[in-house]
Amino acid sequence: MSVDSVFRTRSLGVAAEGLPDQYADGKAAKVWELYIGDTKSRTQEYKSWLVALLKDHGIRKVLDVACGTGVDSIMLVEEGFQMVSVDASDKMLKYALKSRWERRKEAAFDQWVIEEANWLTLPEDVQKPAGGFDAVICLGNSFAHLPDFKGDQSDQKLALQNIASMVKPGGILIIDHRNYDYILETGRAPQGKNIYYKSDLTQDITTSVLWVNSKPHMITLDYTIHVPQKDREIPPEVSKFRLSYYPHRLDNFTSLLNEAFNGKVQHTVYGDFKTYAAGESQPPCYFVHVCKKMA
Repeated sequence: MSVDSVFRTRSLGVAAEGLPDQYADGKAAKVWELYIGDTKSRTQEYKSWLVALLKDHGIRKVLDVACGTGVDSIMLVEEGFQMVSVDASDKMLKYALKSRWERRKEAAFDQWVIEEANWLTLPEDVQKPAGGFDAVICLGNSFAHLPDFKGDQSDQKLALQNIASMVKPGGILIIDHRNYDYILETGRAPQGKNIYYKSDLTQDITTSVLWVNSKPHMITLDYTIHVPQKDREIPPEVSKFRLSYYPHRLDNFTSLLNEAFNGKVQHTVYGDFKTYAAGESQPPCYFVHVCKKMA
């Protein structure tokens, strides 16, 4: 019996097979695009940290394997990086494609490559440059969207191996996930601002944990977001949708990454963009892994 038969893990209208597109109903994609905003909504701390990290490593060619609406890719195109941006959701990609079209007269945007791709078939979906990309990014808690319906994390292992294969020797992978250790232990997210974006939309988020065979199998977030209308006299539209995530614990995810690179990796963990040390008094909201692929 599949988990979907007893517990609805995603918004209605979303496919239940293959790599799930949790934004396939279109409505969630539209509201999410409004929720996270554009590049101006990205926090300065995040932008400064990411751009500095890439420049410190001499990065030029970047593959964004979870580009969504394109907000991070746009930010990096504007900073002079050569971007290839992919996502499994065509509903999300249409916003990235729209942005590229609107700025097509700018050379950097005219050269921006946007494709639909699946992490489970990434080597077939993405044309890798000779040697690989200087950097691959998978940010915004995106990887946690990939479920573990088989119960052995085989799909997640395959996806990470495929993602790691895109990185050239000496290049880096930057990938993150929420602090699920804290969420599972306390039943709530760590207190603090969202480190990625500043949203002015009123929202209510309800967290649920699905346990299977006494193990945390999935976390669902039910979003209720109030979307203002163009006519301010009309009450905001109330939009509700559900997104589900696999609760990656820090130690286990670190092991998965080490396995994906066959142990040939220099691994650094950041907590909310600061070098992380276990036992810190203020638990981070996100863990960000920076993996340098060793030759």
